[in-house]
Amino acid sequence: MNQLKNLFLLIISVGFLNSCYSFSGSSLTDEKTVQINEFPNNSALVNPTLAQQFSTDIQNRFLQRTTLKGTKQNPDILIEGEITDYSITPTTISSTTQQTSAGGTIQESQNKLTITVKVRYENKLHPELNFEKNFSDEAVFNSSLSQDQIETSQVKIATDRIINKIFNDIVANW
Repeated sequence: MNQLKNLFLLIISVGFLNSCYSFSGSSLTDEKTVQINEFPNNSALVNPTLAQQFSTDIQNRFLQRTTLKGTKQNPDILIEGEITDYSITPTTISSTTQQTSAGGTIQESQNKLTITVKVRYENKLHPELNFEKNFSDEAVFNSSLSQDQIETSQVKIATDRIINKIFNDIVANW
């Protein structure tokens, strides 16, 4: 009899908790449509493919991982912004050395790619959620990478992290 009583209390408790808190993890409840405008690259150093790739990736993230539908007319949510910084700077010179074929030594060094994106988020159904802020991330890499290798691998790392931050700020309800 005691086990039956405990089971009944457990069921009642879970039902109560479920009614108090939504386990959906999303703050998007009433919103049905989204418009994500292209993010132009307004940084001093311009990667020619960054604006288009970033814009496509952020659109795909929202359209694939939410129930929002893309629209160009009167959206419930508007996401827009610009890429404000794209820079590559030296960060460290390591104590690791390599011998060259000529008998000299080369110290290995690392560079850091930094990308910053300014985002304006407008929620027409819940204007108290609107914001405008900068999202930034970086990728540290060996200085021996070519410009092409940086743009195909390191840029993807940094932009994926930035898109995750933007997505979580807009969608996650933790």
